[in-house]
Amino acid sequence: MAYLFTSESVSEGHPDKVADQISDALIDNFLAFDPKAKVACETLVTT
Repeated sequence: MAYLFTSESVSEGHPDKVADQISDALIDNFLAFDPKAKVACETLVTT
């Protein structure tokens, strides 16, 4: 099975870390259900 790997880097403690974890979890669940799923996910975190 081929894998598609993407990444984005932010500095430690950046709020995007939480948003990235939420987006990753959502996309992982979609792909677990349907490996051919086409998913785009935007996550907004406020403090």
